Amino acid sequence: MKIFSAAQIRECDTSTIKTGRISSAELMERAASRCVLWIKHNIPKGNLFVVLCGCGNNGGDGLAIARMLHLMGYGVKAFLLQISNEYAPDCNTNLQRLQQIDKDLVTIIPNGTYITDIPENIIVIDAILGTGINRATEGWLADFINHINDLPNRKISIDMPSGLQADDAPEKDSAIIKANETLSFQFYKRSFLHPEASVFPGKIHIIDIGLDSNYIDTTHTQYQLFSPTKAAEIYKPRNPNAHKGTCGSALLVGGQYGKIGAIVLSSKAALRAGAGLVNALVPECGYNIMQTAIPEVMCRVSGDNVIENIEHWGQTDAIGIGPGMGTDERTKTALATFINSCKKPIVIDADALNIIAEHPDLLTHIPKGSVLTPHPKEFARMFGENTNSMVQVDNARIQAMRYNINIVLKGKHTAVINSDGACSYNMTGNAGMATGGAGDVLTGIITGLMAQGYTPYNSAILGVYLHGLAGNIAAATLSQEALIASDIIDNLGKAFLSFSAK
Repeated sequence: MKIFSAAQIRECDTSTIKTGRISSAELMERAASRCVLWIKHNIPKGNLFVVLCGCGNNGGDGLAIARMLHLMGYGVKAFLLQISNEYAPDCNTNLQRLQQIDKDLVTIIPNGTYITDIPENIIVIDAILGTGINRATEGWLADFINHINDLPNRKISIDMPSGLQADDAPEKDSAIIKANETLSFQFYKRSFLHPEASVFPGKIHIIDIGLDSNYIDTTHTQYQLFSPTKAAEIYKPRNPNAHKGTCGSALLVGGQYGKIGAIVLSSKAALRAGAGLVNALVPECGYNIMQTAIPEVMCRVSGDNVIENIEHWGQTDAIGIGPGMGTDERTKTALATFINSCKKPIVIDADALNIIAEHPDLLTHIPKGSVLTPHPKEFARMFGENTNSMVQVDNARIQAMRYNINIVLKGKHTAVINSDGACSYNMTGNAGMATGGAGDVLTGIITGLMAQGYTPYNSAILGVYLHGLAGNIAAATLSQEALIASDIIDNLGKAFLSFSAK
């Protein structure tokens, strides 16, 4: 699914009106009717509603919803906030339609006035502000929103939680409706996918309002959601005639005294991702651990307690480097030497990223097409601090294009960015995966996929998807609290099986 900016969504509305030969009021009527249909299917008729409306198009949606709910037999009352002295034309049209049915169905709330008597069993529908805002709310409106947030009532936002911008992350303490659910028209808004804003929409329901499919198909955007359908298209089933020599060879490099577990997890994940042969390069202190923990992995040593030398091992098809590796000076020298001599794409994670952050000149020597997998703090060490996570993703797009690399910026909705600057947000995964070693598992999965011939970008995007899906499967059985990194590996098989179930 494409993610459009607020401006593109307005263009899509305009195109729908033009190509469909309908009025903007008719499009608003369609959007409102689809929301009411959702309410009909999900909320029993005995419930009561208060609809809070602004003076713009979002308010018009709310007034239309109030009218339709009333005509369907729901108990409903609309309140129109006097944010402005002027109403948007379609808002005014729907105000008149509601008043023609019964003037008591809507009350005008003057500037500076608050609603203080909403019983907690009444559902509040938020249609105050939509995607058109480009700055934080302030004054009376901000106070009004904060007052509504203090109420215990269930809250449903129409298209956007009022006060939240589609294209920017909110500042701390911004006045934004904290909805239980949001009925978002046609698309995810990009801000929904970032931690600063994710607390506001609640559960997001995409409501198809029949926007112009030609505009959607032909309009370019650098942002999209990575879907199960796309994952299935990328996935390559095992060749029935395959043998270990045709399924790729992966090399995982990492570990130091006390952190051999990281490279154990990465190596095992590469195996579970389907690599035919997996090798591990570890310091000598990790040799017995590796050979005991994963007998399927071949092992070579470099140094006593830290990695002291990194070299290619035979005809390795993919290399992942960094888990548990540490930042000893000998390891720094070994990594720099390796990067300066390496010619094919590699996967770079963890301490390898931290070493590069200390020696940014290495960035220009990273093989083109490589996959870097930083979490936000590792990214900040490498490329500088950013004001919010949306700006950080845009910075990652710049860096990916600048150095011709792929960047996996990890988070709740991990952003996978290719060397053209295209950004795909992942929708699998859960909070239980916020556990030590989960990133090492991801490194192994991506490396294992690259070893099998997937392109670096497809390895990254499919690897992130499978990683999150395996985590979801694990959490469904174990709970998020009890989930550990090895559980993700153990459920990779079920994640792969999801493709054959389609």
